[in-house]
Amino acid sequence: LTMSRTGTGLRYYIYENGEGALAKNEQLAEVNYKVSLLDGTEVYSSEGNGSKSFMIGHDNIESGLHEGILLMNVGAKALFILPTHLAHGLTGDNEKIPPRSSVVYDIELVSLK
Repeated sequence: LTMSRTGTGLRYYIYENGEGALAKNEQLAEVNYKVSLLDGTEVYSSEGNGSKSFMIGHDNIESGLHEGILLMNVGAKALFILPTHLAHGLTGDNEKIPPRSSVVYDIELVSLK
């Protein structure tokens, strides 16, 4: 698996191309996702919590997710590895993600509004 890397350190691999529109800032993105730690421990998923929607470029979620979603079309599926500074940083999320952890997103862009 060869992943591409952005200037900020986000690693990504789009393993299924979408047919829909390319995501842009200011749009509401709906995603299905699975979030894991680097050791493979799954911490969150849309199977357990339902799909997640967020305003691209605005909502208070991991900055790496804002950056990565802009690389995707509706219907695309991708793997993102968010280094700690693009994920939850020094503090973690105070729930399941420990401090200074990189996280892996397996993500599908379901829709844009």
